Amino acid sequence: MNVLHRKKIIAITALLFMIIAACTGGNYALATLSAGQTAIYDGDGNFAALPKQINTVAPITPEIAVLDMVGLDLEHIISLNPDIVTPSDIVISSRIYDGDGNFVVLPNQINTVVSIAPSNTEILIALGFGDAIVATDNYHVAGIAPEIAVLDMGGLDLEHIISLNPDIVISSSMVRFTGDDPLSPLSDFGIAVVYIPSSDSIAGIVEDIRLIAAIMGADEAGEAIIADMLAEIDQIRQIAATITETRTVYLEISAAPWMFSTGAGTFLHEMVELVGAVNIFADQVGWIPVTGESLIEASPDVILTLTDFLDDPISEIMERPGFGVITAIQNGDVFQIDTESSKRPSHNIVNALKEIAEAVFPEHFR
Repeated sequence: MNVLHRKKIIAITALLFMIIAACTGGNYALATLSAGQTAIYDGDGNFAALPKQINTVAPITPEIAVLDMVGLDLEHIISLNPDIVTPSDIVISSRIYDGDGNFVVLPNQINTVVSIAPSNTEILIALGFGDAIVATDNYHVAGIAPEIAVLDMGGLDLEHIISLNPDIVISSSMVRFTGDDPLSPLSDFGIAVVYIPSSDSIAGIVEDIRLIAAIMGADEAGEAIIADMLAEIDQIRQIAATITETRTVYLEISAAPWMFSTGAGTFLHEMVELVGAVNIFADQVGWIPVTGESLIEASPDVILTLTDFLDDPISEIMERPGFGVITAIQNGDVFQIDTESSKRPSHNIVNALKEIAEAVFPEHFR
């Protein structure tokens, strides 16, 4: 490499650092040399000389080149022989690791989104991107028009997604439950695909919100959502800390004859503990099948049903054969909790948390 090229590398590198520093809030300083030449201290304190005179400007457009901060192509910029590079025309790709640990290159701009999983959709709406969503799965989410809620998570219509030409697809990891990646054709087609895990803890939900906010370039809005969510949780935690009475709870995820509940290791279990109650299946882990005999033996003080596919899930529980000996049935302490906010890992779990608190300890939370 000749001397001229080396000098140009130094000058352009210095300017690029200045641009990056300016874009990221870094500080830099200008100094005038005795020969009339200008130099800068970049954001890292490096000192570099700039050209004495700028005669040509080489804009970098997507059609010409895409500059990647992970590996800036200085040789290509030099081949254009510019005196300076205009910062407004620089296209820098962002890269992230998604919730599954996949390395994803994000689009330079995200204007249209396909959201697969109602929790992702709820977070996107809360961040202010409801209008950017062009398709979702067919689970109900308030604010989403029925005509775009058409995707079946059990068999995604990839051709329809491709026809929408979205900038990004934000999907639940649940679509990969078989181990395969059903969305890989979208990646091959050039559509960015990001997976968000179905988190099993409140801390995990916080990180999901933070990740989606980062993807959409809305970190500040994400932190505001998180702050509000944690503040409401903390209020309930403080009240629960004053409760001395112990009450046992059975959470019914699915009704008879296929009864399911939750043990430790889920955000629902965490929510029961947050309000100061005891999950009768705390000695088990994850989602568990339940028998009528085990419920009768445990005789919980309160029964909370999360089902919404029955006309009257409370009456159905109250009238089950043999359940009359259960404490909750005898006292009429059977309540229905909102299904959507209780089962979806988003900031809206606080709505279900309040309902749980009021149902289990009405004298403290109402």
